Amino acid sequence: MNVVLEPLARVADIGGPVVLLLIAMAVVTLAVVLYKFWQFAAAGVGRHRALRDAVAAWDRGDRTEARRALDRSSSYLAPVVDMAVSAPPAPETLGRLTAEAEMRFAKLERGLRFLDMVAQLAPLIGLFGTVLGMIEAFQSLQDAGPQVDPSILAGGIWVALLTTAVGLAVAMPTSAILSLFESRLDAERVLAEKAIATIRAPLGGQPAERVGMAAPVHA
Repeated sequence: MNVVLEPLARVADIGGPVVLLLIAMAVVTLAVVLYKFWQFAAAGVGRHRALRDAVAAWDRGDRTEARRALDRSSSYLAPVVDMAVSAPPAPETLGRLTAEAEMRFAKLERGLRFLDMVAQLAPLIGLFGTVLGMIEAFQSLQDAGPQVDPSILAGGIWVALLTTAVGLAVAMPTSAILSLFESRLDAERVLAEKAIATIRAPLGGQPAERVGMAAPVHA
């Protein structure tokens, strides 16, 4: 543990309160990222094999197989698809189904705005620390008077630039992970829209045929 804490304490001591703020942001960001990975895994994001089988079976008119596949699905979108296959084919049903899907997406999106804020603010905070450090360096240079030592200016500059480096080190991985989460959610939305559209207008049967009837009734 000391192997990690000692370098961080040294960086914080050199960079001052701005670096401390960035380190605190990094710790909170790491906690949010770990939580989001757990949340996505628990919700089964990206794991919709049974749900896809149910939609495909419904599309070809096999209502019994569609119900069987839907019952074994653990996807967080399964209740939305179940509602779609059970709801009457009324125009207002589409808005309700879309709202139900968006409610589930909203839960998965919690915390992403914070990650976006960190990705945007961390470089600016680092730059702010650099500006403050440069001001301090030039003040030290002015106080030195005619006895100017280049090492005073050089030392002040590298310490000032340290905050920018820390800010970028926080922002870059945060931005990459945010893009990963957003791309996964975009794919989830496409899947939900396709599932709802397929249930409402299947190619292999009329949308009025609902799973409430286990199978089509033959004369």
